[in-house]
Amino acid sequence: MKALKNWIWLGVLAVVGLFLYTSYNGLVSKDEEVNNSWANVETQYQRRSDLIPSLVNTVKGYAGHESKTLKEVVEARAKATSVNLSAGELTPETLARFQQSQSQLRSALGRLIAVSESYPDLKASQNFSELQTQLEGTENRIAVARKNFNDVAKKFNVAIRRFPTNLVAGMFGFTAKPYFTAAEGADKMPEVQF
Repeated sequence: MKALKNWIWLGVLAVVGLFLYTSYNGLVSKDEEVNNSWANVETQYQRRSDLIPSLVNTVKGYAGHESKTLKEVVEARAKATSVNLSAGELTPETLARFQQSQSQLRSALGRLIAVSESYPDLKASQNFSELQTQLEGTENRIAVARKNFNDVAKKFNVAIRRFPTNLVAGMFGFTAKPYFTAAEGADKMPEVQF
């Protein structure tokens, strides 16, 4: 009878151990998916940041007296690249700060593109046209990378909230990942003036 009890306890311990093992490793895998997805987001933002000096220099050659706009773009790029955020530091607050700096850069780039509309020679420049196309493509890549990040963050967040995996998540300190959200004011129709 005592031997049977020992086997039952060993069986229970084996099941609990197997559950802990698979739950923990599953959460680690999902956490790494979030980290990888975040790295992809950063790569696309870096691509945009790398394109900006070429774009600014091209515009500068045609529209040198638009120095205020060019300076704003350079300053916004510097600010955006100074906000470094690793996947381990993702909190709603740090992600909001990151998004704000990227939003300011996007706004400055929009003003730069608007300035280019005033210069037919610049718009006709093949170099400017290629850079503008690359920048538009990069903005699309950023949108896709952000969506992919939100998708894997959702999977991770669901996994750490589901019972009984939530017990393992709590034991080992797994916490929810924040999502990218729309920029403030994105819900309002932009005002277009001619």
